[in-house]
Amino acid sequence: MSDHDIVGFATDSPAQAERILIVDDDPSMRTALMESVRRLGYDVQGAVDGADAVERVSRYKPWLVVTDLKMPRLSGLDLIKEIKSRSPHTLMVLMTAYGTVETAVEAMKYGASDYILKPFSTDLFERVIANLKARGADASAQSPAPIDQRSILTQDPGMVRLLSTVEGVAASQATILVNGESGTGKELLARFIHSRSPRAHRPFIAVNCAALPDGLLESELFGHERGAFTGAIMKKIGKFEMAHTGTLLLDEISEMNMGLQAKLLRVIQEREVDRVGGREPVSVNIRVIATTNRSLYHEVEQGRFREDLYYRLNVFPITVPPLRERPADIPLLARHFVAVSAARNGLPLPTVSAEAYVTLQDRRWKGNVRELENVMERAVLLAGNEPILPGHLLLESGGQPGSPAPVPSVPQPSGNGSLWEMERELIFQTLARVRENRTHAAKELGISIRTLRNKLREYRGTSCQVSV
Repeated sequence: MSDHDIVGFATDSPAQAERILIVDDDPSMRTALMESVRRLGYDVQGAVDGADAVERVSRYKPWLVVTDLKMPRLSGLDLIKEIKSRSPHTLMVLMTAYGTVETAVEAMKYGASDYILKPFSTDLFERVIANLKARGADASAQSPAPIDQRSILTQDPGMVRLLSTVEGVAASQATILVNGESGTGKELLARFIHSRSPRAHRPFIAVNCAALPDGLLESELFGHERGAFTGAIMKKIGKFEMAHTGTLLLDEISEMNMGLQAKLLRVIQEREVDRVGGREPVSVNIRVIATTNRSLYHEVEQGRFREDLYYRLNVFPITVPPLRERPADIPLLARHFVAVSAARNGLPLPTVSAEAYVTLQDRRWKGNVRELENVMERAVLLAGNEPILPGHLLLESGGQPGSPAPVPSVPQPSGNGSLWEMERELIFQTLARVRENRTHAAKELGISIRTLRNKLREYRGTSCQVSV
C-alpha cells in the first residue's frame, strides 16, 4: 500500500473528525508522519504536494491537514488559503523551518491553527495533534489553537552557531550542563538536544530541583517501595526509571542538597537507582542534562556543591547567552509572542510599531526571554485592535532605558495602580486559583519557583496581608 492510500484497519469509512491529511513532497518525512498519526488511532492519507492535497480534501474531507511550507506546484501558505476558502472548518497546521517563522505567523492570519518549527520530534508532533483534539477542535471550531511555544527561535549569529554545535554533541551520550540566566530558555535547549539525539523518540522527563522540598525530591527522583515511609501506601516509580532509554533533565541542579547530590552521583556513575526502601538497585539507561543559573564552580568553592558531581555533570558545558546579548532576536521573539498571545486570547493579530521596537531594543531584559514574553502578552491585551505602541509595553522603570509610564486609560487594580501592585495582585489571584500550589502558580505565571518565593517574601512587608 502506498502512502497515497488510506492507512488504517477499519473496514467502515471513518468519521471526518478522525481523518488527517499529511502534505509533504519529501516521501520519507511524509511516511514517518503518517505512521505517527496512524499510531494515535487516526485514519490518515498522504499528499505529495499542495495541488494533490486540494484534490484530496474535496474527496477525503479530513478534520486536520498538516502541510509543509515549501512544495512544488502549490506552497503550504497557498494551500491554507485555498482550503480555508473551500472548507473553513478544516483545521490546518503548517510545518516550517525557523528561518521562515514570519511566514508561519502570516499563515495564522489565513486560518492556520498552529505551526511547528522544523526539525521537530515525534513527541512534539503528536502533542500538537492531541492538543487540537483536546481543545475540542472539531469541524465546528472557529478559534485557533495555541501556537507551539517550545521551539527555539533565533536569528542571532552567535545563537545559531551554538545550536549548530549542540546538534553535533546531541548525537553523543555525553552528559551536558546548560548554564544561563533565568528566563534564557535553558529547558528549551535541553529539549532541542533531546530531539536531535538518538533518544528523540524515547521519554524526555524534566525535574525542577528548586520546586520540591528535599524529602519529596528524593522520592520523585528515585522512587520508593510500598511502606518505605509513612504515607507510602503503594510503590512509586521515580523520574530516573521513567526516563529509562530517554533523557532526564535536572533543572536548577544547584538547588539540590548535598545528601541528594551524593545519591545522584552514584546513579550517574553506576547507572543504577536505589528506590527509597528498596532492596535491590534498578538499572537505568539515561542521558542526563542539567541546568543551572548559578556558577556551579563557584558553588563548589563555597562548599555548597560536590566537586566530584560537578565534574560528572560538566562533561560538555553550554552557556545560553542572555537576551541583551542577542539584539537581533528581540524583534523576532516579540513578533512570535504577539502571535502566540493573540491566538491564545482569540484576538486579532496586532502590528508592532517602529517606536515600540526601539523601546524593546533599548531594554536590558534582566528577565530575558521570559520577561519579553510577559511584556508582549500585556501589550496585546492592552492594544486591542490598535498597533502596539511603547505605552502598551508597561515596562518597569528601575533605571532601564525606554520605560514609559502606564497607559492612563488602562483599568488599574487596587491601590495606586502601579505595575508593582498589578504584579502583586496577579500573583495572588493566580495562587488563589491554583489553591496555593506554588509550583503550578509559577508555571502559569511563566516564572521560576525561586522568583515566586522572592516575590512573596517581598510582599510580606506590604499592607496587603496574605499567607506566604
